[in-house]
Amino acid sequence: MRLGCTADQCPIEVNLVNWQKGLLLPVLPRYLTVTIEPLPPVVVGEAVTLKCNFKTDGRLREIVWYRVTDGGTIKQKIFTYDAMFNTNYSHMEDYRRREDLVYQSTVRLPEVRISDNGPYECHVGIYDRATREKVVLASGNVFLTVMSPPNNISVVAENTPAPFSRYQAQNFTLVCTAKGGKPAPSVYFKRDGELIEVISYTQASTSEQGGGSAGVRGARPLISRDLDDTKLQRSLSLLDPERRSARLYTESPHRGHTRGQQAHEPSPATEVIPETVVSREFPRWVHSTDPLYYFSHSHLPQSDGSVVVQARLTWTLNPQLDNDALFSCEVKHPALSMPMQTEVTLAAPKGPKLLMSPTRAKVGDTVRITVQGFQNEVFPEPLFTWTRVGGRLLDGSTEREGKELILERVPAELNGSMYRCTAQNPLGSTDTHTRLIVFENPSMMKNTQNQNSKYFGCRICCL
Repeated sequence: MRLGCTADQCPIEVNLVNWQKGLLLPVLPRYLTVTIEPLPPVVVGEAVTLKCNFKTDGRLREIVWYRVTDGGTIKQKIFTYDAMFNTNYSHMEDYRRREDLVYQSTVRLPEVRISDNGPYECHVGIYDRATREKVVLASGNVFLTVMSPPNNISVVAENTPAPFSRYQAQNFTLVCTAKGGKPAPSVYFKRDGELIEVISYTQASTSEQGGGSAGVRGARPLISRDLDDTKLQRSLSLLDPERRSARLYTESPHRGHTRGQQAHEPSPATEVIPETVVSREFPRWVHSTDPLYYFSHSHLPQSDGSVVVQARLTWTLNPQLDNDALFSCEVKHPALSMPMQTEVTLAAPKGPKLLMSPTRAKVGDTVRITVQGFQNEVFPEPLFTWTRVGGRLLDGSTEREGKELILERVPAELNGSMYRCTAQNPLGSTDTHTRLIVFENPSMMKNTQNQNSKYFGCRICCL
């Protein structure tokens, strides 16, 4: 039996015998437990307090807070309380330091960021009863969930600018984009203040597309509004002879492909939208006043932890009914007390305002004719086409696209020529004309006279 060993060196049996003989007091382990109360989700910019609760019968050595990253493989020490010297200090650089020690075991983040989202650990150390050279450790963890409301929402029309079609139905898609949200917000559309009932779909996978299967996936169940006789007849009339949904118009009259390039393949969403019946003899629109709306959305995770949400609303456009219709995109998020909203009014262009510069054009000048605006707010963005009435443009082309027409070094022959600006979007088209008046250029006439006088003077000298 080794009587010279200390309490922490002797075997348990030896310590028990010594205790029974009254030679040694029993050595009991220290009591130490660490708990952290769960935190509710916090919004970016708010303050949050991380409180570490511990119970022990020992003497405190230190309290250390860690932030856990990379799935738990990395623990970054952020704050330490040293009980031996009764001091606390941050382990972050001065420009990144944002932690404040409220009390020995409590750390406060005054303004949380999205990057603060994640798990945190509190490690508490006490001195061992037998020797002060050893420290007994215990830890607890908590997950901090940081929410961020969307900071930007916008609505645009897909595939614009696009021409107006008088005899062919067109797909029309509004795209609503919400940026900066965490978690991803929910997005929905309204028309004239009323929530739009939609048919949801998702893009088919590559294998499904290769197998030729295309259609609406996750479509909503039929509701009573869809079961009336007129809607049932309309739905049946839009099926092909094999009882499949007819395709909506997807081909642009101005779009083609060259040899060696693949033709544009319509998306499943486009293929299943019924085609509007249009009379070829009479240029009029024949379709229901209650169109079918198709809805899809996608989530794009960002490096800062936020999510960009894009929602698409697609339907068969009716210029007569959809003109001046107010569409709004609303975004709901748990960090918002009320939904965010942005809205657009579908409108065909009316009365383009043209500006010619210079206002008094002379022979040899460069003339610019620019569209300055419209009599109304136009959405979506119009397509501008320039033509010359009764002839070709100065460069020999039949038409030009863009908001500005440039005529370089105009000759006198263009005096009185008429130019047409056609502004169009899927909802309508309008033409505006302007006449070019070209004045004589005195400086050019003087140069011409000087050249003629030199020519005749030379001939006289030669004679």
